[in-house]
Amino acid sequence: MSLIMPDVANQSAALTASTLDRVGMSNIEIPLMLATDESNGWPVSARVSAFVNLIKPEAKGIHMSRLYLLLDELSNHSELTLATLQQLLNDFVSSHEDLSDSAQLIVAFDYHMRRKSLISGKQGWKAYPIVLNGVLSKGKMQVEMQIDVPYSSTCPCSAALARQLIQQSFEQSFSQQEQVNFDQVHAWLGTTQGIVATPHSQRSIADVKVKLDDSVTELPVQALVDVIENALKTPVQAAVKREDEQEFARLNGQNLMFCEDAARKLKNALAAQASYADFYVRVNHLESLHAHDAVAIAVKGIEGGYQA
Repeated sequence: MSLIMPDVANQSAALTASTLDRVGMSNIEIPLMLATDESNGWPVSARVSAFVNLIKPEAKGIHMSRLYLLLDELSNHSELTLATLQQLLNDFVSSHEDLSDSAQLIVAFDYHMRRKSLISGKQGWKAYPIVLNGVLSKGKMQVEMQIDVPYSSTCPCSAALARQLIQQSFEQSFSQQEQVNFDQVHAWLGTTQGIVATPHSQRSIADVKVKLDDSVTELPVQALVDVIENALKTPVQAAVKREDEQEFARLNGQNLMFCEDAARKLKNALAAQASYADFYVRVNHLESLHAHDAVAIAVKGIEGGYQA
């Protein structure tokens, strides 16, 4: 005699009849093969949230196991691309028949990229935290990609104050001489008395969200990283030799920036990219002088788009 197990979701009515915007699961730990503009079939360890809406007011709930099994099928037999993401969201909806008409998938992971050093040509791994957020509504998919990119920021005010101290030190050392000797000054500049002060720098984070234009056919991970790092010019490094460290110091000195400067650089760079229908930028300068952070936020500024 076979045992018939109860199906509460199908056989019971909701305690209170009402629709729900999102029902599903979060923090699903799952490996995925990711295909991007930089690599095909790159393995990532992801944390995933999977949702559908509930449009049938009297229904007790959704079929969460169906969402999980569809995600598991993708994990085992396919790659995550924009095309498979849309198919998965469509399958989420179709697996719930008259219960749902929209779906969402949020995928969070670290994406590792090989990045070349500034001068020596050495390469090393850099991990970029990424969150993909795909939403299917009325048959149309919209994809948001969020990424954190670390960089170095050197304070323009601190640099000006340091230069003033260096000038004062020079005056104290050479003002009594009728003629200043080039070799003597050259040697003096290589001492701690010569460079008596340095500006403060700090590790900083560019938190960027973009909504992909409908024309985009592959996940533009490398393209977005390159846009951000090229605009800021001082991304943190992986493999570093002395010549790379010296070049990094030069780049910091030639690209002094407040958080406002960094936000404007990124806003202008992203606005020039047709691939991004909308964007949100938050730069966080993790101050070495202050106990608090300096923050600037910018958005593309389109109607109905991101708000600061």
